[in-house]
Amino acid sequence: MNEDKIIAVIGLGYVGLPLAIEFAKKYKVIGYDIKATRVAALNNLRDGTNEANLDDLKIVLHSKGLNGLKLSSDLSDIKNAQVFIVTVPTPIDHLKRPDLEPLLEASRMLGKVIKKGDIVIYESTVYPGCTEEDCVPVLEKYSGLKYNIDFFCGYSPERINPGDKVNTLTKIKKVTSGSNPQISMEIDQLYASIITAGTHLAPSIKVAEASKAIENAQRDVNISFVNELALIFDKMGIDTSDVLAAASTKWNFLNYKPGLVGGHCIGVDPYYLAHKSEALGYKPEVILSGRRVNDNMGMFVANKVIKMIVAKSGILNEARVLILGFAFKENCPDTRNTRVVDIIDELKAFNIEVDVHDPWASAEEVKLEYGIELIAEGDFTSYHAVILAVSHQKFLALDYGRFKEQGAIIFDTKSFINREFVDARL
Repeated sequence: MNEDKIIAVIGLGYVGLPLAIEFAKKYKVIGYDIKATRVAALNNLRDGTNEANLDDLKIVLHSKGLNGLKLSSDLSDIKNAQVFIVTVPTPIDHLKRPDLEPLLEASRMLGKVIKKGDIVIYESTVYPGCTEEDCVPVLEKYSGLKYNIDFFCGYSPERINPGDKVNTLTKIKKVTSGSNPQISMEIDQLYASIITAGTHLAPSIKVAEASKAIENAQRDVNISFVNELALIFDKMGIDTSDVLAAASTKWNFLNYKPGLVGGHCIGVDPYYLAHKSEALGYKPEVILSGRRVNDNMGMFVANKVIKMIVAKSGILNEARVLILGFAFKENCPDTRNTRVVDIIDELKAFNIEVDVHDPWASAEEVKLEYGIELIAEGDFTSYHAVILAVSHQKFLALDYGRFKEQGAIIFDTKSFINREFVDARL
């Protein structure tokens, strides 16, 4: 890969921004996002995802050499690029079906700007076959070019772990693939130039797509197993964490933890794989059964708390509950597909007043996306129950003794805080 190539990164979120910064250390990069407000914030070194190294961002934005980063929401700025990397979201709809519209819209947009010899690489998580069966026809239609003759494609699944400052982009081995052997090597060399952990060149685009789909489906199934154990052990009156601590003394025991399973990957990707499988006539029993277990954990937590409130105070309609955490994971502002909303919805269905506090999440974004008002720590009042939903490190400093003195039940979904304060946990 010649270092005089111009790379365009489409989508400047959790995946695209770190990628654009790393490539910009060696190449000329245009980072494109349809949100002008996002581009303006990044140009002013403000990143709401907390994924970017702001020192690195500042350096590449002000580079005067052959490398560097330009951020834009103007489509004309990417026309001179030869490599286009798509990092847009691939969510599911309300029926848990793949929503390819962001990906197809990006493909339509690129179809209007790509030229002969250009390469389009997709990083968005999809089902096997999506790149060549769904995206390529759109690129051909809007460009008038022929696939693997006039333009080429690749797939390299993103492996960003939001909030993880140890396993960062360059330290995670990258799977690569291309639409023919020559392009495969070119794409692999491109990523190898920035990924210090190395690359793995898959034999086809479809294999690379499948590798990403099963990474998260595997974790989802493993977590669903311990979540089901938590449901069983709750009926037995024994603590799941105690059981796991004992079992994990064996060297080959996989020590997964129970909890809510949300986010943009684990809670979504299995549905992409299941969708493709069902389209081919096979219903994936294990994958879908695991999803059902994990999707019901929020309801289980809420109903357990409701029963404990009734048993302790004899009231329900006047009950108040504080939920600590709204992001989908700890020490991270990412609220995409958070399953904390399942707890909130179930509690509100019983006319319970719910307060939600999260020091990481953006109150403005949570209000806009979910219609939920986050409260500050200073606005805490007395509660019948406190649910620790996310194990933010900051929550260790809260005064749980004060809640207990007020008569609150404390449910720890993460087995995170001092056990002496906890009435129940997963």
